Amino acid sequence: MAENRIKISVKKEAVFTGHKDCVYALSPDLNRKKFYSSGSDGLIVGWDTDNSEVGKVLARVESTTYAICSIPESELIVIGQNFEGVHLINLSQQRIVKSAKISEAAIFDIKYFDGKLFIATGDGTLVVMDLAGFTTLARVKQSTTYARCIAINPQLKEIAVGYSDNFIRVFNTENYQLVAEWESHKNSVFTLCYSPDYTYLLSGSRDAHLKIWEAHEQHKLFTAIVAHMYTINHIAFNASGDFFATCSKDKSIKVWEYKTFRLVKVIDKARHAGHGTSVNRLFWDGDTQLFSCSDDRTISKWELEFEFPTIKN
Repeated sequence: MAENRIKISVKKEAVFTGHKDCVYALSPDLNRKKFYSSGSDGLIVGWDTDNSEVGKVLARVESTTYAICSIPESELIVIGQNFEGVHLINLSQQRIVKSAKISEAAIFDIKYFDGKLFIATGDGTLVVMDLAGFTTLARVKQSTTYARCIAINPQLKEIAVGYSDNFIRVFNTENYQLVAEWESHKNSVFTLCYSPDYTYLLSGSRDAHLKIWEAHEQHKLFTAIVAHMYTINHIAFNASGDFFATCSKDKSIKVWEYKTFRLVKVIDKARHAGHGTSVNRLFWDGDTQLFSCSDDRTISKWELEFEFPTIKN
């Protein structure tokens, strides 16, 4: 008997255009139904999630921006400009109000937690900043290779960082001491994400593998999946935590069931008029709307409809 499986139908609802080069970063501000994007063209753009025609340029910088972070319940976003440091943008004023040259290297990721900014840089440093003062609190350097991605576990008060030396390193969020480190992949770790229940740490790499680590069991490997053909660029969970999506340099987006880690949908160009080049970043608006950005200069909005198998008595 064939096994009943979840079915997902996909509709491409909108395409957000206006960037003049690759789009690398997305940051949602869903309380206001907005999100922010940045990339190679130096434009920092604010969008309305429900209207692809409404896009406002909030700032312009001279070089690529890989990282953008909206601050919850505030009028602020933080961007990382390669080789020039970080900038604080006031949304109501639509301009940069503070800058700090924390590094002359690229800035790959920015996360906010408990009044602090955690910033991954291209010289292998995790920079910790106080948001209010926009000053550096600590510089944590455990590798000479790129620090590429960050995930924060508030339950364990830990911050996981993925590096280009194939390692994941975990630090305490209060004193920034190294808690654990292990060689996790055969190539650079490009993305990290804790499951919403903080049971697992998910990692994606240039080696195209998705790995799931047990967060409360000394990061023991739970399972490994050959998830894509090329680099996994990002992992994101939907609001309920029942599903997550991965995106890749192979131009595809894949949707997975969290409970089973089973692949349930592939979104690509051939079947869904998906992106024609590398898909770089994702975020969910609720449980069924998924946003993605790409080297093809566009941002896409997808509506997913889930059909669950009928359970017979």
